[in-house]
Amino acid sequence: MKNWKKIVLPFVFAIVLAIGIIIGNYFAMRSNIGSTLGLFRSLGLDKSKISETLSLINSRYVDSVSVNDLTDNTISDLMEGLDPHSMYIPARDIEATNEQLQGSFGGIGVEFTIQRDTILVVSVVGGGPAEKVGVIRGDRIVTVNDTLFVGRNLSNDKVMRKFRGPDGTEIKIGIKRSGKRGLMQYAIVRDEIPSKSITAAYMITPQIGFINVTKFGETTYSEFLTALAKLKHEGAEQFVIDLRGNRGGFMEAAIKMVNEFLPKNEMIVYAAGRSYPRKNFYADGRGSFQNVKLVVLVDELSASASEIFAGAIQDNDRGQIIGRRTFGKGLVQQSFEFFDKSAVRLTVARYYTPSGRCIQKPYQRGKDADYNNDLPNRYLHGEFSSKDSIKVEKGQQYRTRSGRIVYGGGGIMPDLFVPLETDGDTPYLRRLMEHGTILQFSVNYVEEHNDQLKKIINMEALERYLNAQSIANQVAAYAENQGIDKHVYYFGLSRQLINDLAKAYIIRNLFGDDGYYYVINKTDITVQKAIRALQGVQDKNLTMEKGLNANGRWDFEQQIC
Repeated sequence: MKNWKKIVLPFVFAIVLAIGIIIGNYFAMRSNIGSTLGLFRSLGLDKSKISETLSLINSRYVDSVSVNDLTDNTISDLMEGLDPHSMYIPARDIEATNEQLQGSFGGIGVEFTIQRDTILVVSVVGGGPAEKVGVIRGDRIVTVNDTLFVGRNLSNDKVMRKFRGPDGTEIKIGIKRSGKRGLMQYAIVRDEIPSKSITAAYMITPQIGFINVTKFGETTYSEFLTALAKLKHEGAEQFVIDLRGNRGGFMEAAIKMVNEFLPKNEMIVYAAGRSYPRKNFYADGRGSFQNVKLVVLVDELSASASEIFAGAIQDNDRGQIIGRRTFGKGLVQQSFEFFDKSAVRLTVARYYTPSGRCIQKPYQRGKDADYNNDLPNRYLHGEFSSKDSIKVEKGQQYRTRSGRIVYGGGGIMPDLFVPLETDGDTPYLRRLMEHGTILQFSVNYVEEHNDQLKKIINMEALERYLNAQSIANQVAAYAENQGIDKHVYYFGLSRQLINDLAKAYIIRNLFGDDGYYYVINKTDITVQKAIRALQGVQDKNLTMEKGLNANGRWDFEQQIC
């Protein structure tokens, strides 16, 4: 039994590889505009000449064109000539971009998936607008504002653009509910919907608390403090902080979170740039968890603020980093807004871990496609399956406070490497995942067995109940009804994974995200290694003598390179 991430990630890398190819074609199609603007830059044309050129096009060009679109394209091309993370954000996209890191957004409060060209409500935010009017899990949204809203062109982006909006605005939806004839009509007034950064915080053993952090946004630090306090109250003396898949966010949030674990005056991170004077960030000594044992989980999708957090913990020998080499984003962006609410997000500095490492992986200006293909290339090179395949920059050696060697040049190298597990990955499982069949099954299962399930009072009891229900076979039967034929051999290989994922989704539907991780983490190899490390069990890659010493740091018996 393996973690679902280990099955999904190969698909992600394949998709990213495909995106790289698409980007190449995209650049080819725009070669005329790109080469022209490249000529502008090579000639050193200043902004007045660019403005004059745009003015000439607007007044004299043979055909009617949108100068606004030309302006957007020009600025985008200017950003593309810099680094991979400097970008232009058109006004129409700025709100959606900012929402990713804000603590809330205006919406109706439902989680959905698209099933057979129809919106299926997977869960409803407690106390949110949709719940208040009577929308329930399992409803299918068929109309929006009295217009049919189904079909093959339906996409997650399209649905979110339709459902999200300013607080206080109204949207009408028509719902098809199982067992009810006709459509049920609801008028929903949008309201503020919280956007959580901490998706799970529960006791994974009687002494160890597990916290999953998905991003570093406006409310992440306060959510993190709440999670730590909750788990401490429940008996946690040690913590596993899961940053896998966390693409980062606000540097300030990461700094505040690390501060909870470090003694006073210990460096967390510093940043510097050509027009950005060096700024050091130190722990203030007021953290409430300076002496707890700590493990941080990372992978190749952990980036930016995640790497600040992991780098500070590692360089100060404050905890172990377990997983795979991180993404390698060590650039700091600052947003500059234009009069029309569009903005450029410009790289103004690089950040460095306490030992002096710049984690940014190499890039060539204007070659974003190569940069974006880094993860697929790592996968194809074998880095996710073998520690020996990781390219280490020997010329960028640094030392932690205790003298251990760590490396710069692209990402945080873990103290304990865990390969990507792919056991049970079959074409049959991929079809189920691609169609969202297991998630859809779980929603239907809860709906059909609601009378029995509502009598179960906790996650442990529900898991025992599900273990006796042959869930994997039921998923296969459900899939056949959806047009996905059961392949006996592949089903046998994937059976345990299918069973675990379905159980996790069902328990999540009733007990929230903690229930999902409660199931998945039992067979997650990285999580299990973290537990053993905290319990002092030796591993072939990393051994410990005594755990935390008197200064709140790990005693390492051997160097990890």
